[in-house]
Amino acid sequence: MIRPATPADIPAIHTLIRELAEYEKALEEAKATEEQLHEALFGDHPAAHAHIAADDTTGETVGCAIWFLNFSTWRGVHGIYLEDLYVRPTARGAGHGKALLAELARLCVERGYQRLEWSVLNWNTPSIAFYESLGARPQDEWTVYRLTDEALTKLGGGSHSAA
Repeated sequence: MIRPATPADIPAIHTLIRELAEYEKALEEAKATEEQLHEALFGDHPAAHAHIAADDTTGETVGCAIWFLNFSTWRGVHGIYLEDLYVRPTARGAGHGKALLAELARLCVERGYQRLEWSVLNWNTPSIAFYESLGARPQDEWTVYRLTDEALTKLGGGSHSAA
């Protein structure tokens, strides 16, 4: 069963995010708190959205998709950027990941969005094979760049004049 997340899901979402970070060998980077997640998903100005995958028999939360809107200047419309898709290893193969992606694709179609995008680690071959089996294709002509921590502070903290 796939459904939109509610505030009561925050502890489970937080746990799933940490499990994903551990799987991706980056648990030390997963610093978000439950309070931050609550504000991001359910605050006065939500910055993100989440859907939950629950086991049909037990109702237990077994996965989640966390996403936000992006915008294509070339297409002139919004799209969905999938920040995290995670299904617990014990629940994989039961269709939860596909159902989460199908729900996001349904939202795109319903709302007139023309893209559903996400990133995947190069070494994560099981996920890559899964995504490609659904018809997703890598955008390998693009390289992702990121500023964080000291580099972000250094660039954003100084005074800059327009040239």
